[in-house]
Amino acid sequence: MQDYKLGERASIITIIINVILAVVKVTAGVVGRSNAMLADGIHTLSDVFTTIIVLIGLRISSKEADERHPYGHEKYEPIFAKLLSVFLIATGLFIGYEGIGVLRSGNIATPGKIALVAAIISIVVKEGMYWYTSKVARKIRSISMEADAWHHRSDALSSVGTLVGIFGARMGFKILDPIAAIIVSIFVIKVGVDLYIESIRGLVDESADDKILLEIEDLTLSVEGVREIRNFRTRVFGNRIYVDINIHVDGNITVKEGHDIAEKVHNRIKESISDVKHCMVHVEPAMDKRLN
Repeated sequence: MQDYKLGERASIITIIINVILAVVKVTAGVVGRSNAMLADGIHTLSDVFTTIIVLIGLRISSKEADERHPYGHEKYEPIFAKLLSVFLIATGLFIGYEGIGVLRSGNIATPGKIALVAAIISIVVKEGMYWYTSKVARKIRSISMEADAWHHRSDALSSVGTLVGIFGARMGFKILDPIAAIIVSIFVIKVGVDLYIESIRGLVDESADDKILLEIEDLTLSVEGVREIRNFRTRVFGNRIYVDINIHVDGNITVKEGHDIAEKVHNRIKESISDVKHCMVHVEPAMDKRLN
């Protein structure tokens, strides 16, 4: 629940900043007659809706296990991240369609100075939001919030393209303004596709990464009494990890002694790796190799 509170606070802060920034950019796009800035403003407005989706996902996924969800609610977060990715892709397609429409019509105006100023403000603000959101996402291990952070970064990068397009258009190359809008759309679509792929990983019980696997093996073998490991499996469950591991111990010890060793393995893994939510340790007697 503490993780949710941190994520909620960060999300509310970014929503407020994005609303203000979207109003500034859309106004600058209209007043400054810049298609690129107008597209950039729509992109920022989409950030508001995606952050709301992230907030809902965090609230649901942070719920404790209950009778109908005995393993918890963590998998709801990649589901919401998947919805967010579809929304991003649709937003990118819309922005690109509008940019292409302007190119085909040939009705391209010279952007005003206000659009140029808005682009510079956007780059600075959105890059700052990326670092802030990314830091919180890593702290609470949230895939959807990490995706939202990259959405802020994509907005900053697209604003760089917008700045170049507006500057070029003001220098006499008007066609650069709608081209910049199309570049913005490509950024948004790419982030959406990457997020979609990442969200699928959180839903298909994929194994934890190699670094985590090696750490679990080292922790297990460091427990006195563990002779070897077999049938070691992990699966990513939303933003948490489930571990199933078979340890082989001396077959001549008592059941209680074997249980105590398994409990030490369980506790060492859970205490050392915060991402591990569940750890099942099965005990088997080790084969006496001298008899082989």
